[in-house]
Amino acid sequence: MSNDINPIFHRVALLTGEDGLEKLKKTNVLVFGAGGVGSWCAEALVRSGIGKIGIVDFDTVCQSNINRQAEATVNALGRVKVDVLKERLLEINPECEVTALNKLFRVEDSASFNIENADYVIDAIDTINHKIDLIEKTCNANVTLYSSMGMARKIDPSQIKTASIWDTQICPLARLVRQNLRKRGFSSNFTVVYSSETPIRSKTLPAGEKLPNGSIVTVTASAGFLLASLVLRDITGL
Repeated sequence: MSNDINPIFHRVALLTGEDGLEKLKKTNVLVFGAGGVGSWCAEALVRSGIGKIGIVDFDTVCQSNINRQAEATVNALGRVKVDVLKERLLEINPECEVTALNKLFRVEDSASFNIENADYVIDAIDTINHKIDLIEKTCNANVTLYSSMGMARKIDPSQIKTASIWDTQICPLARLVRQNLRKRGFSSNFTVVYSSETPIRSKTLPAGEKLPNGSIVTVTASAGFLLASLVLRDITGL
């Protein structure tokens, strides 16, 4: 093994070879969404040798993020998510080129994200309209897209799978994505990470409180890692 290899990626290189590691270093990935899925995907990519990454999210860290988001800690409360995540990623690999964009993806502002310059786009957006816009924009730019479907209200990470968006089953978000894409006349194919687990009904909270969707890190992080794995395997051919 060459002495030029960064020691933190020595174990990666034993799998990918030096050529594969060099390919990872030259790859540019855009991750949209720094939540329970996207944050762990970004971390996995950086820990595996990706040399350039953009992280996009418009939110700040709150207490309810702590159970499942990589950047969320008590000390980070109130801070911009992508700023905290960027610091974490650079602590892992200071040589990685990390760009943090504290903004919401909007189709009217899509040119500012330079999607066409990315090698891969990760869609970990929850909001359906923005998700559909990103999917359409990325596919039209002929950039490889890997998209996360719904990981809330799930408890069993063993039921997380990959498939074409047109072949998913059970996942309510995937069904909604398909419906909206068809309305736009969109028929391109792209790979998604989804769960075939039947969604769990949220437990009752005290009267008057709005019921959010329950979610847990063992599922969201597993989906993020699987998204990262799709990128890594596509780059290296493994």
